[in-house]
Amino acid sequence: MASLSYDLTLAGLSVGSAAALTGIGLIVTHRATGVLNFAHGAIAMICAYLVRQFAVDWDWPLWLAASVTLLVVAPAIGLLLERAVFRPLAVLGGDPAQTLVASIGLFVLLVGGAALVWGGGARADAPVLVSADPWGQLAVTLALALAVWAVTRWTRFGGELRAVVDDRSLAVLGGIDADRVAAAGWAFGAFTAGLTGVLLAPFVRLDPYGLPLLVMEVMAVAVAAGMRSLPVAVAVALGLGVAQSQLTRLHPTGWAQPLLQAVGANLFVVALLIAALVLPGIGGRTGIGGRGTGGTGDALPRTATARIPTPPGAWIVAVVLFLIPLGFAGSDLTTSVQVPALAVVLLSLVVVTGRGGQISLGQAAYAGLGALFTALLATGRFPGLPELPYIPALLTAVLLVAPLGLLTGWPAISRHGLALALATFAVGVGVSRFVFAQPYATSGLTFGRPTGFGDDRAYYLLELALLGGALLSVAALRRGRAGRALAAMRDHEAGAAAAGVPVRTLKLAAFVTGAALAALGGGMLAMGVRAFDPAAFDPVRGLLWFAAIVVLGADSLLGALVAAALLVGLDAGTRGGVAAAAVGILAVLVGRFPGGPYEALRATTARLRRRPRLTPAGEAVRAHLGLCPRSRPADSLPLPSPPQAPMNAPQPRYDPRGGDAAVCPPAVQQPDATVRVYAQGAPGFSRTDIPPRPRPAPSTRQAQTQTQTQRRGTTTTPPPTLSAHHLTLTYDGFTALRDVSLTLPPGRVTAVVGPNGAGKSTLFHCLAGTLRPDAGRVVFGERAITRLPAHARTRLGVARTFQQLAVFPSLTVTENVRVGAEQGRVRDPGAVERALRLLGLDGDVRAAPAAGLPTGTLRRVELARALAGQPHVLLLDEPAAGLDATEVAALVRVLGALAADGMALLVVEHDLDLVAGLADTVHVLTAGRIVASGPADQVLHTLDAERGTRTRRTSHP
Repeated sequence: MASLSYDLTLAGLSVGSAAALTGIGLIVTHRATGVLNFAHGAIAMICAYLVRQFAVDWDWPLWLAASVTLLVVAPAIGLLLERAVFRPLAVLGGDPAQTLVASIGLFVLLVGGAALVWGGGARADAPVLVSADPWGQLAVTLALALAVWAVTRWTRFGGELRAVVDDRSLAVLGGIDADRVAAAGWAFGAFTAGLTGVLLAPFVRLDPYGLPLLVMEVMAVAVAAGMRSLPVAVAVALGLGVAQSQLTRLHPTGWAQPLLQAVGANLFVVALLIAALVLPGIGGRTGIGGRGTGGTGDALPRTATARIPTPPGAWIVAVVLFLIPLGFAGSDLTTSVQVPALAVVLLSLVVVTGRGGQISLGQAAYAGLGALFTALLATGRFPGLPELPYIPALLTAVLLVAPLGLLTGWPAISRHGLALALATFAVGVGVSRFVFAQPYATSGLTFGRPTGFGDDRAYYLLELALLGGALLSVAALRRGRAGRALAAMRDHEAGAAAAGVPVRTLKLAAFVTGAALAALGGGMLAMGVRAFDPAAFDPVRGLLWFAAIVVLGADSLLGALVAAALLVGLDAGTRGGVAAAAVGILAVLVGRFPGGPYEALRATTARLRRRPRLTPAGEAVRAHLGLCPRSRPADSLPLPSPPQAPMNAPQPRYDPRGGDAAVCPPAVQQPDATVRVYAQGAPGFSRTDIPPRPRPAPSTRQAQTQTQTQRRGTTTTPPPTLSAHHLTLTYDGFTALRDVSLTLPPGRVTAVVGPNGAGKSTLFHCLAGTLRPDAGRVVFGERAITRLPAHARTRLGVARTFQQLAVFPSLTVTENVRVGAEQGRVRDPGAVERALRLLGLDGDVRAAPAAGLPTGTLRRVELARALAGQPHVLLLDEPAAGLDATEVAALVRVLGALAADGMALLVVEHDLDLVAGLADTVHVLTAGRIVASGPADQVLHTLDAERGTRTRRTSHP
């Protein structure tokens, strides 16, 4: 027994050593570049094939083959990837989603290339570089880990690496060559990947699909180490390896025997599931205190294909092309049967990834479950359900798989970017290993077709009908209120929540819908080939499908159809692997062409297209004849911009010591310009001339508000008051708020000022619902809303804007505002037009996409979206950021008018002149405490006096 335990421990150390090498390579690459290299396993596979090619096929000495592969080829691969793929992405800003797509594209490209060169079959003659004795592999692993630790701790390069990891932009400003550090990280990561592949190849199946997936499964050790700690990664790898070997001694009995045996044989997969779903995520951008306030960088942006109008007749061409296979016969028709089914699977990614912006790498698992459940239901083997005909079985399978979309949807609530990618990938691997690869689930499984559709041509017609229904369903999700909400969530999660969109619920709905569509397509695919093939639904297929739908149009219905036709047609008409290689090439070009191949093609054709132009003499003749110049093409017209003040227009002046005497120039408006004012409690906006100053006293303003409310025939109950009571918030050992209390009365403008780091943004987020305080309460009227999320507060009437613009670039100006009107406190059909008129957005700019508009216009769009929901309270986080003097003057007039009409406003602002000209009450926040409160003129006068005293003391010590 002792001998058996010792032997199993040695075997476990061997497996753990290889896993530790993978963890070391992933950690070093991630620390140097910020990239989680999904292609690590594919690089390992390529190097293993090269060593075999050199040593077995070409009869090189093993030491020479290994040296050339590991010391020359592998680092060269890493340097090439850094220079050609990831450096362009870093120049563009290092968007995590695009970087992830490029990494997955590399994986797909290398796997497809290997299948083309060496075939898809497994090889059993890989040379043994280090004997099966684990001590040699363990010594190599420990020596490599110690070398990396020494370099990072005791060398200049290690200091540069730590600096780049902490803050790349700051390191560059300090004179560090971040590109050189990244190149070294990629070279070393590729070397460790190659070493892992060469060591593992003799003892596992060497094929283009199995070895890369095996290496990716042991990614758990790097994730468990937080992608930072080498000792933790090595310890976890060795511990898992030994534990997995020791579990082979167990021989359980009973109904749980197959499952327990599967867990014992796939302990690294279990660790990957735990690391991805339970441990804190990696790679996601966080907000204050690491609690995440949302952003845009971790969601897949809308590709250029979604912004390009569908060419006239494109759908007619698509329908004709999908009807052509009805004229095929034999193997051609049998192959064509797979295209509509795969198109339905890819439509699930259009919903989740294209429209919702969520990275999902586990759709193959849901497709496989749809196929498996269909077969079990049709054969009467599904527990608790009777035998069903194939079409009812397929539809029942869809209903059973749809709720399982919560397996990936629930982690998506709190995870973004790389963390979400890992979670969805882990679910896909887990389903593949514990369901599809186990005899208890798939043994003796047979597949047929529905009665009356046994012929390929008849079944193809059935598939076209199901595909048509799926297309209509997805098209409905892309339009209307739900479509705008999904687009808002994709473009800016925090902004969508602030507009009232229930982001958590919407994410779950997207993943559940995606799982249902994937299950439908998977069942259709299995019935088409009359068999359940676990390899058709392995995680590598899921990565291929994800990459294909992203590069060919993640938000395009036509893109899903094209991707399905290419994936099936290329591999059927040529050697296997061509489709993967083609998709991989397009995916790695994401750094060169961020908008995808459509944008690259469009830009190229635009440069080649010659546009006729008149000579200067021709222009002179045309002008002499009084003819208007010919209009330019629509795509060359500049986007409308807001009206600008004349160069000699008076600039706004603010008197910080006399709020009532502050002077603002009249805003540049339309000829009959009046200030459009929001009427709180009324159906919409009233057109009332509001003089910029003097402002009425607070008591007079409140009386005016009540009088206006009564005159409009609404209830005399004043709007509810938002207040904070004794808020305290601590994170990372730092107390951001200490016993902070304040009240935002209706009809008043309250300002919070203070130095950087004083806690202003933290207080703002607690009031808006982005952060939850550790102690204290937030009360709205008579209701405690401390635990309510941001979207729920918006629907109660607490709206907000952002310091950094939170607009939805893929939507037009009108659609941005409509999201606020549809999701806000009151759904009034006329609110959109009133908000557009109020902010001067009712001209040509209303139909323009938000992407590319000037900052001043986008500020007005964001404010209009907040007002369209008719809130009681408006929270503004540095509303004047990025605005010029004229735009600030117009903003002050609008905000003052809103307050005069009964709305409560909170302004967090650094510009004390703006605060003096706008606020009624000012709170001074310092070190998380309110140190002064009172009327604006008094508080700001005191601040000016203190600032002057400090200046004199500094000047005259």
